[in-house]
Amino acid sequence: MRLISCLTLFLVLPLFFGTANAQTATDSVKAAVNNLFTAMRHADSAALIKCFAPGGTLQTVVKDKQGVVSVRTEPISGFASSIGQLPKDAADERITFDVVKVDGDLAIAWTPYQFYFQQQLLHCGVNSFQLVRLAEGWKIQYIIDTRRKNGCQ
Repeated sequence: MRLISCLTLFLVLPLFFGTANAQTATDSVKAAVNNLFTAMRHADSAALIKCFAPGGTLQTVVKDKQGVVSVRTEPISGFASSIGQLPKDAADERITFDVVKVDGDLAIAWTPYQFYFQQQLLHCGVNSFQLVRLAEGWKIQYIIDTRRKNGCQ
């Protein structure tokens, strides 16, 4: 009976700690993503830049008036500068986490959002994040998003 109890303990404990570690990793990825939107709300360009890994990329899927789809790349420094010039609380991107996946030092997050500018709904879409765990913690390596003005409610 003791042998069965010990075997059960050795089999169950790693499952529990593995789940706890996975939840901790997921929570820390969510915190890293949320830091970006906190920096945006606070119009804090320095904090915004700290959310990104060196060489990080920021892109948007766009469609022109003829319906042709392309991808626009924006320098993180330019984005941070424009956010830093806004009044506090002017830029408010509200997200939900649909999917967060972590494998070691790589993570993804899929976050539908609504973007409010000066409390007016401006557009909505989805963000796709790629994050990497560096010595200082989770950093955003890549964001690509969609933007639409219709169907946001």
